[in-house]
Amino acid sequence: MLTITLYFFIGIVAIQLSYYLGVFGKFAFAKAQKVTPKRIPISVIVCAKNEEENAANFIPLLAEQNYPDFEIVLIDDASSDGTLAVFEAFEKQYPNIRLVKVQNNEAFWGNKKYALTLGIKAAKKEYLLFTDADCYPTSKDWITAMSSQFTMHKTIVLGYGGYQKIANSFLNKIIRFETVLTAIQYFSWAKLGHPYMGVGRNMAYKKEEFFNVNGFIEHIQVRSGDDDLFINQAANAQNVTIAYTPKSFTYSKPKTSFKEFFTQKRRHVATANYYKPFDKLQLGIFYCSQLLCLILPAILLAFQFQWILVLSLLLGRYIVAWTVVGFSAGKLKENDIKFWFPIIEIVLIVTQINIFITNIFSKPVHWK
Repeated sequence: MLTITLYFFIGIVAIQLSYYLGVFGKFAFAKAQKVTPKRIPISVIVCAKNEEENAANFIPLLAEQNYPDFEIVLIDDASSDGTLAVFEAFEKQYPNIRLVKVQNNEAFWGNKKYALTLGIKAAKKEYLLFTDADCYPTSKDWITAMSSQFTMHKTIVLGYGGYQKIANSFLNKIIRFETVLTAIQYFSWAKLGHPYMGVGRNMAYKKEEFFNVNGFIEHIQVRSGDDDLFINQAANAQNVTIAYTPKSFTYSKPKTSFKEFFTQKRRHVATANYYKPFDKLQLGIFYCSQLLCLILPAILLAFQFQWILVLSLLLGRYIVAWTVVGFSAGKLKENDIKFWFPIIEIVLIVTQINIFITNIFSKPVHWK
């Protein structure tokens, strides 16, 4: 039995190395990206529900972007706080800001996709750039950096949406590490020609891509997924590209309690159930092989069975994974988290198992 377990462990290590070198290495070892400014007309889309404070702080950073031809479409999704008043003030202050007021609709009550659809239809520009009301760009050249990746055929651009650093917070490191690992995955698969998701905090696409798939209609019953389910449906090897220059990044406020983070990840995992079969399969294989890379060597080492070989395989896997994560974190300006890789990986694996079990027995809550 121990011999079979050893062979199984060798196979699992091979799968992990295939992911880290064959897939994730596509992004980790990619050359630095060039930014060639373009004059593509851009509509920046921001959908908000009860984001009064964040909107007041971050919308001016969008309005003051260095870009020759852009508008900002602010969508107030029936907020119950002062978000609408903040948006109305900005509409008067900035001539390139347009406001879309969404009233609760009985058929689409509290559905962000309904609000976004109204905003997309109201947008006057041909290319759409999305972020959230609690996000802010890293520079005044954010629109330039994101739009520079559009070409005649590349009409969907996936960007990086990171989280602010909080000093002396291990939870913050966990959140940012998980965000980096997610970005490594969707960037790498996009470079391989199998895009499967993006994040609404920072992504862009030509308006025609939205109408080519009839918007969100195929998954309108799923409250989440205005970003990843749309990309899973609309993106392919021909029309998608990525943006990873530092000026293309956005950041937002992270959760400050593990309970909030856990709830957020439950929504993400539940949404992934609606991905295409191949995407669910590759994600499942990766996470299962991660888990088995902890369990199998623990069993073998407990019996001291071929312990030198087991430790060598385990060490080799960690060196490769750590290297790939390190290079990727450097590209995404998240260098501090790479030193915590072995510890945070274990925390995330345990969290993932807990989320899977919890989601079996209860549904996660979605849009505010």
